[in-house]
Amino acid sequence: MAQCLTCQQVKVEHQRPIRLLQPLPIPEWKWENIAMDFVSGFPKTNKGFDSVWIVVDRLTKSAHFLAIKTSLSLEQLVELYNLKLQGVLVAIVSDRDTRYQASIQMVPYEALYGRRCRSPICWDDVGKRKLLGPKIVQITVEKVHQIRDRLQAAQSQQKSYADNRRRNLEFQVGEHVFLKVAPTKGIVRFGVKSKLSPRFIGLFKILERIGEMAYRLALPPTLSQVHNVFHVSMRRKYVSNPDHVIQFSGFELNSDLFYEE
Repeated sequence: MAQCLTCQQVKVEHQRPIRLLQPLPIPEWKWENIAMDFVSGFPKTNKGFDSVWIVVDRLTKSAHFLAIKTSLSLEQLVELYNLKLQGVLVAIVSDRDTRYQASIQMVPYEALYGRRCRSPICWDDVGKRKLLGPKIVQITVEKVHQIRDRLQAAQSQQKSYADNRRRNLEFQVGEHVFLKVAPTKGIVRFGVKSKLSPRFIGLFKILERIGEMAYRLALPPTLSQVHNVFHVSMRRKYVSNPDHVIQFSGFELNSDLFYEE
């Protein structure tokens, strides 16, 4: 049964998901690594604003909420960011429907400025004293290290919990695999319109491993406009058999659904 070609292409998986949790790297400093989201659909204000741009520092969890117009271009958003927030970005994460947790174990104001809100004194010692010169830098650096340690502990706990319900699967360069085609994406992306079409298409040869969880596949000319890097969860390992005769069917591709790298 495991070597049956038809079974490998149409059988539904009833195993744990094939994808271990891959947490994002912990930022090194404040406002170098941000997450963002857009909330739209608001009634227009007198100035024409109809959306809110949410920008969150991934280290301190502090956030900015900027009123914008949905018609703003990418260049205008960059100009607005430099005007309102400034700072040199290292990475941007586009979040959608994400909830932020109190994994840093302190309020964002304390994480961002090194002290509690509305207090210009050093509160980590008994009594009150002003912060001067290098002492401010030292406390700020200590806070950043403390935040990063707590984020690392929270990520490790989250990954351990999530991976208990997942399984790891690795492939070798040169192996042949099937490519998973979801019912809706199969219609939109690959043109597979039959209701009883195989859930996995192929075979495709693995050309290269990209990162920890993605692989580059050798796609046929009919799929030349499809991005050839796929997540490990979209593959099924091929169980070879000398009697197998692999026939690859062509696809009708929608030219409006592709992008140039």
